[in-house]
Amino acid sequence: MNVYDGLRIASMLEKHGFTQTENVGDADIILLNTCAVRAKATDKVYSAIGRIRQAKKPNAIYGIVGCVARESGTDAFRRIPDLNFVLGPQSYHKLPEILSDPDTKLFDINLGGLEKFDELPPITKSPLVAYIPVQEGCNHCCTYCIVPYTRGPEISRPFNDILAETMHAANVGAIEICFIGQNVNGYKYTDKDGKTYRLSDIIRETAKIDSVKRIRFTSSYPTEMTDDLIQLFGTESKLLPFLNMPIQSGSDNILQKMHRQYNVDEYMQIINKFKTIRPDIQISSDFIVGFPGESENDFMETCAIAKRVGYINSYSFKYSPRPHTAAAIMQQQIPENIKSERLIKLDSILNDIQREFNLSCIDKTFDCLYEGIDKTGTKHIYRTPYMQPCIVETNNATPFAHIKITSANKSCLHGKIID
Repeated sequence: MNVYDGLRIASMLEKHGFTQTENVGDADIILLNTCAVRAKATDKVYSAIGRIRQAKKPNAIYGIVGCVARESGTDAFRRIPDLNFVLGPQSYHKLPEILSDPDTKLFDINLGGLEKFDELPPITKSPLVAYIPVQEGCNHCCTYCIVPYTRGPEISRPFNDILAETMHAANVGAIEICFIGQNVNGYKYTDKDGKTYRLSDIIRETAKIDSVKRIRFTSSYPTEMTDDLIQLFGTESKLLPFLNMPIQSGSDNILQKMHRQYNVDEYMQIINKFKTIRPDIQISSDFIVGFPGESENDFMETCAIAKRVGYINSYSFKYSPRPHTAAAIMQQQIPENIKSERLIKLDSILNDIQREFNLSCIDKTFDCLYEGIDKTGTKHIYRTPYMQPCIVETNNATPFAHIKITSANKSCLHGKIID
């Protein structure tokens, strides 16, 4: 979501005559596009602001946009009095107001509707992967999650608006479309004629665009996996055989405390449906360890579900209390040292699974999408249909390539392009 927001902000500023720079000291306007889902992310924002204050030009405009702006509110100005603007995730389209009068402090963290999508100019050139939001906000209200406060209640974009933006992205360079939303598979829009559209309808229409080669979506909620969407994985070849479907915990006790509206058996029933429809599908997940009240047995159940499903790529974190959430004031908060020990154990299991899957890909060939040059500046990175990074040596990097995997480790694959 932040990648998408950043691109739209950049397009808006370009329309006002700005060009991007990588050097903070050269910038006339500096924006931190922020995430507040974990406390560490918020802490990093204010650390970055401290560095920016030292490096920026005296007259440069700077401020915060996104979820930390919504979370911090006016406290952001108290902590950093010379900030020029603090704009929530649904208000950054108002930036031109401060460009017209740099001496004005701009503050807006209100939860609006979908106005920003109408106000922002379209991007002029798309990356190979285009992120297209289908909805914002979430109604599930998990007890650990700040999203309902920072992004507001769930609201789906009009079906035709999504298709228009998708077509535009394809016309200006996108080969892969990734539909995004805090609860992306909960998308549901009813038009003025009473016709209701779901995520599956968006995917079907997008697949008709010849230049789009790959389609995926994130992040999904298990109980929103409707049969029409599951069935699509068996019929639509452009839909990648890879799905992010967070379970968060393998303990029914903890899932209930989290207000996740499913149990482990129900989650596994959904997984089994996918594997029946698309045998080559692979799953990734998110995990939270050390949630309030998590016993050692609860944690071991999480380790067990990780092994049972065999998640090929996952994001695991220590529970982080967030303001405006029910879990932050729950009893039985878990000590940090126990959270850290559990995270190390779970990561070890997840890393072994990821390494084993990567090794199983050796000698297989995949159609892969170009991502960019690796950190050495000498090789190129592609992404497989399972979103694994694949490093190749070539003098002729193309947007799309047929690659045979020659070696692998936990982190990535290595391969060669097959003509």
